[in-house]
Amino acid sequence: MASAGCRSHYSPPWGNASIIGVAGSSGSGKTSLALAMVASLDLPWVVIMSMDSFYKPLSAEQSKQAFRNEFDFDSPDAIDFDILVDRLRDIKTGQVAEIPMYSFEKHNRLEQTTTIYSPHVLILEGIFALHDQRVLDLLDLKIFAEADADLCLSRRLVRDVKERGRDIEGCIKQWFGFVKPNFYKYVSPQREIADIIVPRGIENTVAISMVSDQIRKTLAHKSMEHQQELKRLGKIAEDAPLSPNALILEQSNQVKGIHTLLMDPATSREDYIFYFDRLAALLVQTACDFLPFTPSQVTTPQGNVYMGLKRTAEASAVVVLRGGSAFETGLRRTIPDCRTGRILIQTNYKTGEPELHYRALPSNIAQHGLVLLLDPQMSSGGAALMAVRVLVDHGVPENKIVFITYLAGRVGMNRVLSVFPDVRIVVAKMGDDMEDRWVEARYLGC
Repeated sequence: MASAGCRSHYSPPWGNASIIGVAGSSGSGKTSLALAMVASLDLPWVVIMSMDSFYKPLSAEQSKQAFRNEFDFDSPDAIDFDILVDRLRDIKTGQVAEIPMYSFEKHNRLEQTTTIYSPHVLILEGIFALHDQRVLDLLDLKIFAEADADLCLSRRLVRDVKERGRDIEGCIKQWFGFVKPNFYKYVSPQREIADIIVPRGIENTVAISMVSDQIRKTLAHKSMEHQQELKRLGKIAEDAPLSPNALILEQSNQVKGIHTLLMDPATSREDYIFYFDRLAALLVQTACDFLPFTPSQVTTPQGNVYMGLKRTAEASAVVVLRGGSAFETGLRRTIPDCRTGRILIQTNYKTGEPELHYRALPSNIAQHGLVLLLDPQMSSGGAALMAVRVLVDHGVPENKIVFITYLAGRVGMNRVLSVFPDVRIVVAKMGDDMEDRWVEARYLGC
């Protein structure tokens, strides 16, 4: 079995994200084209990122120039390419990327950021999307949006007046002072290195369809690679003994009695919920032994000194929807003030591939002393792998993650622990590796 020094490789479906660059003149319809591509794909893992977010912060003097419409926002020098490249590399490798937010009304970068995580496809749109060689090296497809100059000017006027609080005189001043000359100097040359030139923007449905078909083929190929990766990990897990980090709850007479009730179809739903909550509390208690404690001395009500332990770090929990919600009553009985998050991972029944649809994690989760992952059943281990990867990508150390489940198979657990050997799995009962997910159905009643 893998150890901390010897682990299996695993890349999630959003690893090696496909990045598409869409460049073109200001007002050429880049954003509309990107939105049309997203609509044509109709997939939840396609994200648009605007290069406008990466304008450099302005000094006091530059800000005054901007409000007089005398600052050149249409030069590559106005873009912070260093940060842009760093964020693109994070996204390309499947990491969390914090994206700056820029206010055109204030002509400056805001303090808050927005997060991009786990897109399978990222569309980068901006007038300089194909300008910097470092960006070009990360792109899988290069597109240039072409439009008539008069149309570009009219679109820019409408946008800047309606959305950015500008006046017409200032827009005209910027257009002839900066936008038009810089188009010929910096933007137009990008046309020569584009893979696809799209005239007429969203009206060009043939080009949009071609791009969408190419993206679908790429995603299908990556999906096949991910499924093969899971099969490879399954083979490794089949040949390995059960990892020591797979901790099976002590099968006492009480625990065996609860198992008997939970596995009996004749047990009423009320009794099933009651006894499952008891067992869930036992599992959470077992996991809490991995919290950091420090020696602590207290004086008892009788005046005696007791040397005990005091918890020194916060524990949080992440529920793997929907089944993980069955653990919440047991969790609250054990850690009443536990902060919780949610992850939604669903299996694509056509491919058998787990897919990440939603995440909402507690703030500062990486600083918590213990993070519990709650899912009542682990079959192949594919969804568990993905859930652990989400936490690791958000900075949670492996050795602070405890996966809690009621029923799990040996291969599923070994598959997870071959990739993340420092994670611990606490399980109430061993089951078959491909067993149907009946536990949550009995608890939730559907």
